[in-house]
Amino acid sequence: MRAYRMDQFDRLDGLVLHEQDVPRPGHGQVLVKIHARSLNYRDLLILSQRYAFPALRGVVPLSDGAGEVVALGSGVTSLNLGDRVAACYFPRWQSGRLEMPMAMEQFGCHRDGMLADYVLADACELVQLPAHLSYEQGSTLPCAAVTAWNALTGGRSLMPGDTVLILGTGGVALFALQFAKTMGARAIGITSSSRKAAVLRSLGADEVIDRTQDPEWAPEVRRLTQGAGVDHVVETGAIDTLPQSLAACAANAEVALVAALGQGSLDAAALRGLVTIRRVFVGSRASFVNMNRAIDLHRLVPVIDRAFSFEEARSAYEHFAAQKHVGKVIITST
Repeated sequence: MRAYRMDQFDRLDGLVLHEQDVPRPGHGQVLVKIHARSLNYRDLLILSQRYAFPALRGVVPLSDGAGEVVALGSGVTSLNLGDRVAACYFPRWQSGRLEMPMAMEQFGCHRDGMLADYVLADACELVQLPAHLSYEQGSTLPCAAVTAWNALTGGRSLMPGDTVLILGTGGVALFALQFAKTMGARAIGITSSSRKAAVLRSLGADEVIDRTQDPEWAPEVRRLTQGAGVDHVVETGAIDTLPQSLAACAANAEVALVAALGQGSLDAAALRGLVTIRRVFVGSRASFVNMNRAIDLHRLVPVIDRAFSFEEARSAYEHFAAQKHVGKVIITST
């Protein structure tokens, strides 16, 4: 089998293709033939050694992938040969609260990830894909989609008629927009170009603000909400956008802080009102399963920006790092 390994960090040519034996599943394990994988911002952080959790040198990267169960170890009863599955971002976080020992085990960081032909995992670390999704579409779910789902449902639940502010057009933002609309919410998007604005509107955004034309966008959000502010924020920007997000909030709003980068600061005006800030770090297996029920019911389809072949893995990284994509960047096995 083929597997890319991170032989060196801080340089893309440190991502090296290797040949190795196909592993055999042990008790409770399954072997998955990976058909597609998707990139997340954490993968760039791992490459540059800026991720919160140090990665192992030589690890197979990428947390997100989807494939077919091709071999079963003894004792496996929850999955069958031919099942279409994706792995959980945190394989040990099955339900409940995230504890630090659970966070210290991640595919593509502490253990071999998805940029390989085959991946070995415990059966409980996998979830079945919604039937209407392709492997390419299914590969986008484990990190971005579960994060968006947790951002909207893991704290104060989103209610029909609530207004949600969503920053950007990355994977988390687009999933959050799709989920928010299925829940009956009004959605306001913040983006940086007319092309990206068109994508947000096509997915159901009720209002879109181009931050390049209106860099101080919080007052415009308040105008669009008749001065009331928004009920939820999916903050996928950096910490330096947080003051404006907070300034756009209604009383008792909730901000799901997905990213915390940069060197911003908060002033008294930004902190007005009774606003809850909740840090979101993907979600549990139980969240993944619940989310898939919603995706299946509403026949939601992930937005894919571009697909690269397995041999073009480095090019996929380069395209993703350029930050011109709208939606998910994937790597297929063809």
